[in-house]
Amino acid sequence: MKVAVIGCGTIAHHAHIPSYIKNKTSEIKYFCDILPERAQECVEKYACGTAITDYRNALNDPEVVAVSICTPNNVHATITMDALRAGKHVLCEKPAARTYAEALEMQKVQHETGKILNIGVVNRFNKAVNLIKKSADVGELGDIYRVYVSFRAHRSIPGLGGAFTTKAIAGGGALIDWGVHFLDIVMYVCGDPAVHTVSGEVFSKLGKDIDGYVYKDMWAGPPVSGGIYDVDDSVTALIRTAGPTITVNGAWAENINSGGMFIDFIGDKAGIRLQYGADFTVYGTDNGQLVEYKPEFEPTDMFQEEIDAFVRCIQTGEKLPSHIDTVIVTAQMMQAIYDSAEAHCEIAL
Repeated sequence: MKVAVIGCGTIAHHAHIPSYIKNKTSEIKYFCDILPERAQECVEKYACGTAITDYRNALNDPEVVAVSICTPNNVHATITMDALRAGKHVLCEKPAARTYAEALEMQKVQHETGKILNIGVVNRFNKAVNLIKKSADVGELGDIYRVYVSFRAHRSIPGLGGAFTTKAIAGGGALIDWGVHFLDIVMYVCGDPAVHTVSGEVFSKLGKDIDGYVYKDMWAGPPVSGGIYDVDDSVTALIRTAGPTITVNGAWAENINSGGMFIDFIGDKAGIRLQYGADFTVYGTDNGQLVEYKPEFEPTDMFQEEIDAFVRCIQTGEKLPSHIDTVIVTAQMMQAIYDSAEAHCEIAL
């Protein structure tokens, strides 16, 4: 199966490209990037494919069956819809788009064309997440009535002044960059419950003085002097669903050096704390005693699982948990948090 990788930045190198290469039924025919040297670097590094700068060249090639879109958020919708209309199946990196309205347009074109559109919510292919989901599905946690989400870091705004902190490009900050993964995990484990109301606030505080910003970590750096900083560096929200109530506490940067990247699933029989990207601990009772244990399991490469599933679903017609029809609710929730913050009131969906 011939595929094209559009956008040759970090996520392409870290996940998509090596996973396609390891998949025995796919072959990368094109590496596309608006910076020709980045596309050519991929050709040389991975010893395959052709470097191009215009993604439409790949879309016009009848041999290309599918594309991975690994570009900045502001062109996710445009390239996705162009690819679907050109008859290609699409795996688009998270978030689906900058706004819920853009995501809805993507979904509409997917329905019109019938081609596959999956979003890169890769944690739906994570071993630990799927073990927790299985426990939830069979009732081991009982009624999951509350979920607490924490994605907090101490002064770690990425690429301050650049694409990550420019709303016109990214669509948002900490919420749309990190929160999309955490909220999607919650929805997946809890069976994608309908969202009823959302109340949230977002803050853009610590990066205002780009030149004077003192930081602990900065991927996608260094800071861009004179750049743009108009996105959220922290967020708090309360989401009521047909299932649990979800409390969100997130920050790229805050003046507390004890951040946490975890999700607490709190049920009336047991609770689970998932350490993001790692293992989890179960808390409960047994024979009148408090119990606490950490399951041992062999982790798998969730990015490889995601690419393998994408290739397989094109061949079989299987609808994956990462299909736009399922995960668009995450875009809706994030939009509602931003809308609530702007209006300073609760949003009913």
